[in-house]
Amino acid sequence: MFTENFLFGGATAAHQCEGAWDVDGKGQTMADLLPATIRQQYTFSDPDAFFTKKFDHYPSHHGVDFYHRYKEDIRLMKEMGFTCFRLSLSWARIYPTGEEEEPLEQGLQFYDDVFDELLANGIEPVVTLSHFDTPLQLVTKYNGWADKHLISCFEKLCRTVFERYKNKVKIWLTFNEVNGVQKLFVCNGTRLKEGQNPEEVGYQIHHNMCVAGATAVKLCHEIIPDAVIGCMVQYSPVYPFSNHPEDVLEALRYERDRELFSLDLQVKGEYPFYTKRLFDQLDVRLDIAESEMSLLKDNPVDFISFSYYMSLSWGRPDLAETVPGNVMAGLKNSNLKSTEWGWQIDPQGLRYACNRLYELYGKPLFIVENGIGVDEKLENGTVEDDYRIEYLRDHLIQLDEAIKDGIPVMGYCMWSPMDIVSNSTGEMRKRYGFIYVDLDDDGNGTMDRYRKKSFNWFKKVTETKGASLYE
Repeated sequence: MFTENFLFGGATAAHQCEGAWDVDGKGQTMADLLPATIRQQYTFSDPDAFFTKKFDHYPSHHGVDFYHRYKEDIRLMKEMGFTCFRLSLSWARIYPTGEEEEPLEQGLQFYDDVFDELLANGIEPVVTLSHFDTPLQLVTKYNGWADKHLISCFEKLCRTVFERYKNKVKIWLTFNEVNGVQKLFVCNGTRLKEGQNPEEVGYQIHHNMCVAGATAVKLCHEIIPDAVIGCMVQYSPVYPFSNHPEDVLEALRYERDRELFSLDLQVKGEYPFYTKRLFDQLDVRLDIAESEMSLLKDNPVDFISFSYYMSLSWGRPDLAETVPGNVMAGLKNSNLKSTEWGWQIDPQGLRYACNRLYELYGKPLFIVENGIGVDEKLENGTVEDDYRIEYLRDHLIQLDEAIKDGIPVMGYCMWSPMDIVSNSTGEMRKRYGFIYVDLDDDGNGTMDRYRKKSFNWFKKVTETKGASLYE
């Protein structure tokens, strides 16, 4: 069973739950411009779309009003037995443009109030410094993370929040799913200019963010010596589509190029040997300073946190239908079921992922996202979400197996405690929560909270430290 100090909780992102996008001096971010349609489409095919169109649809601005309802939500988390809650800071709530000399006190006080409420309810804050919501001025003025100027802006944010919250927050994460940023330009606000190599720009963005992450690690250790700070990546183990040698090599390459190279940089402080050939093939030449590599080498993360939603299958082209996933797509694995959004379900893949990452890097692990999105309707004040119970039970059992394998796992945060706006689709109808939020894609509803069947199920899991999983 799970130990007494194992952290059970849930995870959210500021731009998906807080709302109050124009309240108390908050500045605009990239997320405030995103439409209520599939967000990943605004990448290389139409890089200027989010600058030339005005998007004011409900989900991009209002979230589920955590900003005003956080006490109610935290009370519900306590009722479920949460011992941690992962949330992100909205950078523009603290530095509205990212370039102010002084932070916005109203924004700092809001997070003070949230952390105080969490701690009063016995819930440990797990705080992501940046989760897909770069201040808009840093996007329009500098082209987002393609410009190294953002490193110093981020350093100022980190110094501010570490000093302010050093007695309240002891677990920090740098950037959300940083290994995906070189493909999802829309999440960091970079526009591809005419004639630029998208691969080169993408890997430069990733490099700049990892340097900023190492800066955060250094500052955190200096300012809060008793805290720990980790990276956060999207990780999906990549299975060969078959035992054909070409499929095995293609799967290895896919996992390395999209996932593992990022961890090598953040954990080992170096680019792995295979990136030289990769960058040559992609015609990628990065702007890398020796001082940056020294910073990365001297400031490795304390632990690895990751999102796990599915495994992926990969191999030679055109072997099978391509299915969507979280950041990365894969070939359809006929051995697995899929959600209604096409994400394949593989609980055993979580055990495999833990073994793979610990074997390669030897760092403690923290699963900070795992869940299933389903189109749900409220009936008689609840949702009979047995499918969610099955999904989470099967994944937690496999996580228990990974711990029995000898892997140090700090905790588990499901995505997400209450229904929030989906980042991948901009919809409310793609619901993940234990708590139903009365709101639809058009902004209709009361925002009232309702416990789903899974709410009481998870409460029993936390009460029994996982023993009830086997009943």
